Amino acid sequence: MARYTGPSWKKSRRLGISLTESGKELARRPYAPGQHGNQRKSLTEYGQQMQEKQKLRFMYGINERQFRTLFDKAGTMEGKHGETFMELLETRLDNIVYRLGFATTRRQARQLVNHGHVTVDGKRVDIPSYLVSEGQVIGLRERSEGLAIIKESLESTVSRLDFLSYDENSKEGTLTRMPKREELNAEIDEALVVEYYNKLG
Repeated sequence: MARYTGPSWKKSRRLGISLTESGKELARRPYAPGQHGNQRKSLTEYGQQMQEKQKLRFMYGINERQFRTLFDKAGTMEGKHGETFMELLETRLDNIVYRLGFATTRRQARQLVNHGHVTVDGKRVDIPSYLVSEGQVIGLRERSEGLAIIKESLESTVSRLDFLSYDENSKEGTLTRMPKREELNAEIDEALVVEYYNKLG
């Protein structure tokens, strides 16, 4: 299944969650798109599990294969499966670039990484799915620091999550520790995602 590239605001309304975590998508019309979008629809247990999985997948903008691979990797690590999975999603390079404020959306962050504008410990890395480890420094290539979209994004960044540190002078950020579940989106019920994949086998 290919990565979704359609309208993100419409998808946010369909799933009932702000995929950018800004709340803007649901501010004016907090219901699903379409003629009957504002009518409540009850979901089966499987439907709820599927919807929760889709929320998380579309939030991080990952295709199904990558999503499942990372889910399986989380299952081999210590800790609760769902929480570990969310922590791994949060340490993807494209997401860290977004969290540091180099991009205004995860889509834009992925594009910056793909086009070779981002460095990890001083070396160019163009793989959005690269998992950042504790202590690694994320920066920009010298020729990329002047890009208008990066400047505008940094200027509009108000705060950053506590597991990241950022140096204004060098325009570099560091993953100081692994994220904690309570620091991540509270609207996601990761236990339903685990149940969904457990049923699939």
